Amino acid sequence: MLDSPALHALDARRSVPALQLGAPGPDPATLQRMLASAVRVPDHGKRVPFRFLRIAGDARHSLGEFLARRSRERDPTASEAQVDKDRQRFSHAPLIITVIASPTPSPKVPEQEQLMTAGCVCFALLQAAQALGFGAQWLTAWMAFDPAVHAHLGLAEHERIAGFIHIGTPLIEVPERERPDPAALLHDWVG
Repeated sequence: MLDSPALHALDARRSVPALQLGAPGPDPATLQRMLASAVRVPDHGKRVPFRFLRIAGDARHSLGEFLARRSRERDPTASEAQVDKDRQRFSHAPLIITVIASPTPSPKVPEQEQLMTAGCVCFALLQAAQALGFGAQWLTAWMAFDPAVHAHLGLAEHERIAGFIHIGTPLIEVPERERPDPAALLHDWVG
């Protein structure tokens, strides 16, 4: 029981840097299967406070051009290297799923709970991608919090970006990194 194959899959989860994700990405049926797993998250009140936005193909480069312009607007002194980094952010992985938190007012379900549900979707999507043999990375950066980017992507005023999930075929084997010791993090409350 303590040596369950399901736990091995969870323990093996690693983020593959977006720069190290290439084609192929998941086909439409495989993506739908990933999303079916990703939506199985805790969701108080069954509010479904999230939605998905697919960015693939030439749309990745179009978004990159917008980000380069926006980067320059945000910081006119930004170096060409920084502007180019923003231009290329969505050019590596063949697929980016934007998880959009879409909370709605509720007397029973605080907005914070709804935002955490969207965060759980991001993590579940990472796990689903890896389970199906893909690599993935959950990224945000400034563009996840920028109102102009939100408007460009068609977010409603109350919506936020929980994460950009970059998905593709890993181009490298990602090494294990040091993880926190759960025993050191666990404390008993004794009243």
